[in-house]
Amino acid sequence: MTSKTRVLVISHGHPSFSLGGAEVASYNLHLGLSDLPGWESHYLARVAPPVSRHAGSHLLSLRQKPREILFHADDYDHVRGSNRNLAALETDFVRYLKDLRPDVVHFHHFLGLGIETVLAVRHALPGVPVVFTFHEYLAICHHHGQMVKTQRNALCYRASPADCAGCFPQMGEAQLYRREQFLKTFLELCDAYVSPSHFLIDRYVDWGLPRAKFRMIENGLTVEEIAPPRPIPRGGRRNRFAFFGQLTEFKGAHVLVEAASRIPQKVWGDDSALMIFGGNLERQPPAYQKHFTEQVQRAGRRVRFYGSYRAAELPGLMKDVDWVVLPSIWWENSPVVIQEAFLHGRPVIASNIGGMAEKVQHGVNGLNFRNASVEDLVDRLIETLTSPDLWDRLRMRIRRPIDRTECAERHVAVYEDLLGRSRGAAEAAPERAVARPS
Repeated sequence: MTSKTRVLVISHGHPSFSLGGAEVASYNLHLGLSDLPGWESHYLARVAPPVSRHAGSHLLSLRQKPREILFHADDYDHVRGSNRNLAALETDFVRYLKDLRPDVVHFHHFLGLGIETVLAVRHALPGVPVVFTFHEYLAICHHHGQMVKTQRNALCYRASPADCAGCFPQMGEAQLYRREQFLKTFLELCDAYVSPSHFLIDRYVDWGLPRAKFRMIENGLTVEEIAPPRPIPRGGRRNRFAFFGQLTEFKGAHVLVEAASRIPQKVWGDDSALMIFGGNLERQPPAYQKHFTEQVQRAGRRVRFYGSYRAAELPGLMKDVDWVVLPSIWWENSPVVIQEAFLHGRPVIASNIGGMAEKVQHGVNGLNFRNASVEDLVDRLIETLTSPDLWDRLRMRIRRPIDRTECAERHVAVYEDLLGRSRGAAEAAPERAVARPS
């Protein structure tokens, strides 16, 4: 029997415990690789409190599926992206690597795990190709990887120790420079980088990573059910707007709620609705909680809250939705919610910056509005409510996003290229040794 090529996908979180876009993307890649003949994928995800670790090991399963393992890591330096518990890396993590012996290791983050995991792979598995997927700008930006200024949430266009010291004066240029060099030292050990958007590639190239190592591969979706268009009566309107995501300030739900409250009643009518699917408002800074709550109170019955949701619930939720709105005030990269909306044939109304503007083309598959502008978003919402044929025109031009199998196939092309180079280097090494003069 021909042996399979084994890939280890490493994520900073498992979707069972943390349902973020990067976690879902990495897990879908794992599933997609497992669908392909000749390939075998293993998935290692970081967990932390409130999940408890085992007494004798940082590795645990917690009844996950076969070929899935959890690594408990909770001693993390957020400034340097560093794992302070190097002993756990040198014992449990490295032991797992040596036992599994993957042919390719693919990182989807270093958050919580520590950037030193890249070096641990290099030492434990010399010659094995290492791939790293970027999902945001955490290596570049200490402000949660958002590239948004700490003052007034203004967009940041350039990262440098001097510029970053303006956001973090308590750290100073020297410490921020050391942070940058520390992270680059480990990231440069990777053989290839993957990004789901060209915009993010440009940002990391400007920061100093080599463009030649980058590949643009869109995240793949797990497709289980496609939601049909919402039934509307003759003469009815496509007037159900939805927000899917965490209720953080950077996701901009407050911008959307305020915009919905400003639309004249004669345009909004009695049957329009803004549906909020998301949670974690209670985890946000008190000032933002207060501001958001006040916006919701002003919007009144126009806003309906449905709480957080699981990925498997999305097709059912999408059945009652006409438009998906993405009002993020940061650059974003490749929000999974855009792909999910397109998969279900829902046009997207999104901020005109970053990966959102790259994926949502104004007047083609959705609408753009000026970033953080309530007034411009009001205009776009009114446009949707007063243009009867707009929804159908935009829906017709939506291109189906790739599924997890297509995504895996594109990654396999990268892996095979790296494996071919690795084999070529290994074969050339003995020849050079023989040719070396005595």
